[in-house]
Amino acid sequence: MINKLIQKIQKTNAPIVVGLDPTMKFVPEHIRRAAFAEYGETLEGAAEAIWQYNKGIVDAIYDLVPAVKPQIAMYEQFGIPGLIAFQKTVNYCKEKELVVIGDIKRGDIGSTSEAYAVGHLGKVQVGQSFCSGFDEDFVTVNPYLGSDGVRPFMNVCKAEHKGIFVLVKTSNPSSGELQDRLVSAGESRTGGEEAGERPVYEIVGSQVAAWGAECMPESGDYSYVGAVVGATYPEQGRILRKIMPRTFILVPGYGAQGGKGADLVHFFNEDGLGAIINSSRGIIAAYQQEKYARFGEAGYAEAAREAVLDMKRDIVSCLN
Repeated sequence: MINKLIQKIQKTNAPIVVGLDPTMKFVPEHIRRAAFAEYGETLEGAAEAIWQYNKGIVDAIYDLVPAVKPQIAMYEQFGIPGLIAFQKTVNYCKEKELVVIGDIKRGDIGSTSEAYAVGHLGKVQVGQSFCSGFDEDFVTVNPYLGSDGVRPFMNVCKAEHKGIFVLVKTSNPSSGELQDRLVSAGESRTGGEEAGERPVYEIVGSQVAAWGAECMPESGDYSYVGAVVGATYPEQGRILRKIMPRTFILVPGYGAQGGKGADLVHFFNEDGLGAIINSSRGIIAAYQQEKYARFGEAGYAEAAREAVLDMKRDIVSCLN
């Protein structure tokens, strides 16, 4: 799947993933009104509204980008109807031949971690049959529990040729409270003992590189094990790119969180690959920005398309 993602990035010339993170305040009034008329102001009505909203955005941008990233919490808040909308969104995006990154940030150990991995990336045995659950192509994983929490995902990735993105340096302002803490360096990047201290995100990055070395596809330069590194921390991105040369980096924080194209150059390798940049509300709620207000609520999907084109121009011009 990592090679498919790379091929689609090259085909679209857009190292961009659109975050499908709907909230009711983003959904235009005419979509909400139609959903509530059919299902009432219920969880089912809300789920129908976000599904129709998502469908409009996907129809407008699927030919421009290689991938989408639905954040499962935005669907879980609407209970089981919301999860049904999540599943419908995943299936529809795959019909449009988009790579789907499930932003689930799961992290546990043993059979629980295995169940998460199977449910989102693999197949679960039901009697004599094997059935896919949510069936994303990649998911995000929290590494806080160490290898016990990550290896079940790695095993499923090897079996299914899918992938994960491990949280390394996240884009939120308080990430440094833990991720920037200096700790004993332990083993160096070359395998020997290294004096001094290193920030936690560097140690996690080194571990991601080691996990990735165990999960290389038969052909290609990048592992099934990727990393999440926020666009809001370009200097850390430069450091982590060197630590993880064969790791594909998912970069959140562009646009609404303050990241700009000029911040992103060092997330990429010299081959122009190695990173994919996420924008969520900056695209899916573009019509609410002054820049795209001319599209109005009725043109929310066209505004999203224009925002993708602007993002692509920004990133490509900086890479060039």
